[in-house]
Amino acid sequence: MSKLRFRVVETAFKKKAATVETPAERPSEYFAKYVFNREKMFKYLPGAVYAKLTDAMDNGAPLERAIADEVAAGMKRWATELGVTHYTHWFQPLTEGTAEKHDAFVEHDGKGGMMEEFSGKLLVQQEPDASSFPNGGIRNTFEARGYSAWDPSSPVFVVDDTLCIPTVFIAYTGESLDYKTPLLKALSAVGKAAVDVCRYFNPEVKKVVAYLGWEQEYFLVDEGLYAARPDLLLTGRTLMGHEASKNQQLEDHYFGAIPTRVAAFMKDLEIQALELGIPVKTRHNEVAPNQFELAPIFEECNLAVDHNMLIMSLMRKVARSHGFRLLLHEKPFKGVNGSGKHNNWSLGTDTGVLLMAPGKTAEDNLRFITFIVNTLMAVYHHNGLLKASIMSATNAHRLGANEAPPAIISSFLGKQLTQVLDHIEESGNDDLVSLAGKQGMKLDIPQIPELLIDNTDRNRTSPFAFTGNRFEFRAVGSEANCASAMIALNAAVAEQLARFKQDVDALIEKGEPKISAIIEIIRRYIKSASLSALTATATRTNGRRRPPAGAWTAKRAARSFSTTT
Repeated sequence: MSKLRFRVVETAFKKKAATVETPAERPSEYFAKYVFNREKMFKYLPGAVYAKLTDAMDNGAPLERAIADEVAAGMKRWATELGVTHYTHWFQPLTEGTAEKHDAFVEHDGKGGMMEEFSGKLLVQQEPDASSFPNGGIRNTFEARGYSAWDPSSPVFVVDDTLCIPTVFIAYTGESLDYKTPLLKALSAVGKAAVDVCRYFNPEVKKVVAYLGWEQEYFLVDEGLYAARPDLLLTGRTLMGHEASKNQQLEDHYFGAIPTRVAAFMKDLEIQALELGIPVKTRHNEVAPNQFELAPIFEECNLAVDHNMLIMSLMRKVARSHGFRLLLHEKPFKGVNGSGKHNNWSLGTDTGVLLMAPGKTAEDNLRFITFIVNTLMAVYHHNGLLKASIMSATNAHRLGANEAPPAIISSFLGKQLTQVLDHIEESGNDDLVSLAGKQGMKLDIPQIPELLIDNTDRNRTSPFAFTGNRFEFRAVGSEANCASAMIALNAAVAEQLARFKQDVDALIEKGEPKISAIIEIIRRYIKSASLSALTATATRTNGRRRPPAGAWTAKRAARSFSTTT
């Protein structure tokens, strides 16, 4: 065994990068080649059917079963042109992975032969066996009936010879057995609650969408070295041996030149991801040796979750074709950074306004502060739930060390926004909010143009940091389904926004002007958080009880909106 590893290392150094065939078209031309997107829908569906389907996708309108046969026929015609022979309902059970059962299009033709058929009934609903999936103990072992149902808001796609249909997965008795079902409910709730609050500022707002941009970190290990480590094979992480003589002490791997074999893997992965409609944009070396990251452009939250689940599967497949094994374990190696999956979350209106971004007028900035404070209050009231949503046995190894965020959920705002909240706490109800924009910085180098400097620094290790026009939930683990964190966050924010509207409406009914009522409720929330920090349970230090923090410390603690335990 001692000589085996030396031979494996020697062989690994001799390997060359795999050849990756570059498509003749530009990326914009082959993007979504294998996705039944709106362009394909318009081509393969009758006009009336296309209008009803897009209405269901955009506005949540009920989809009539009567049009399902025509949609299925159009999908099948498109898919068979790509050589597809099977279809599957693709869903996300509580296993952190995806599930699928492939069925062929073939049916008896009644004449002793076969015909290819794909009906609306098969598209809309199927009945996979639900007894062998995790269910949290809500069902008996013998209760096996479950249903998968088509989610029109996430487009159908093709992998190899199979038409993959994104679906929800529920029990016979109606309970959710997957991540997508509660995620769609949470997104609907936060959208409705956010619209109600937005109408204080713009009555024309009809829809609010939650956006998600994930950042997928991962390790690549040569398959020979991987096979020589029984602990990696069995657990996905190292359990024995000593640390490497060179880890990340020199800080020379982060953003360094991408190794040739890895660059070939990344190129292959990006081509296949773009063909599946995943808008991958960024690739780079991460901090730890052999650690890397990819990130897409942000998308609607439900679609972004589906794309992350799809790309994790694709990454494993592509890695093996390049002689690598992909490690998504949050802490595969001791003494170096682990892998996370930062979830960049924001809300936007159908009028083109990002609700987490400052505006140009005082009223726009009040709207911005309204959504910032309500998000912070949601984290403040539900930090335990948010922590539970990202916890796992593997992520527990990562949190709290080597640049990973701590396991205690808190939020970082930055200097300027903290000062604004301090000002609101002390000001009157008629004071509106002003925020400074980006400022210029000139360097003493003639050929370098003036830089635009943001109004706050970035906090790299906060578990829930404000980063300019979004919140970055950094505690999410690399192997996790983003849906878990997004269910908790969107549901918490939805509840908080509904509470905020009730509180503001109550003041308006008493004769308080709208703007004054909004500012007064925001001030109450800030002060309530400060009071909670003041009266928090005392903590212990060196075996002795320590009294609660003083007023100044408590005010700063309120800015983080975390509880003391």
